[in-house]
Amino acid sequence: MKNKILILILFALSNALITKAEKSTLSLYERIGGQPAIDATVELFYKKVLSDSRVCHFFKGINMNKQKNKQKLFIAAALGGPKAWSGKNMRRAHDSLDLNNTHFNAIAENLEESLKEMKVPQVLIKEVMNIV
Repeated sequence: MKNKILILILFALSNALITKAEKSTLSLYERIGGQPAIDATVELFYKKVLSDSRVCHFFKGINMNKQKNKQKLFIAAALGGPKAWSGKNMRRAHDSLDLNNTHFNAIAENLEESLKEMKVPQVLIKEVMNIV
């Protein structure tokens, strides 16, 4: 809880110090608070996903620490972070699963709710959702 509060404070302070011109040149990764914000959001996201009956069954038997770390790297790269994604193509990584729109919607809803709980501004949430 203390980490979440600290991240929220750092996010607010960093946004207050950045001018409008600087914001337009920063990556989405930087604008949402960098790796600490992504890490905290992914942790919250998986708490939601593992409690969601629509999708939790996909994670039975999965090493969740490894899964969370991959997700953190993927989202960071997708949002313009400093390291390119070197993992599997997302479509191929999920081909063996029988996913449908209900599953995709559940994941999207959980991500959006996690971002909201982390107090990410709605305009940035919209950008994130359009990318991932």
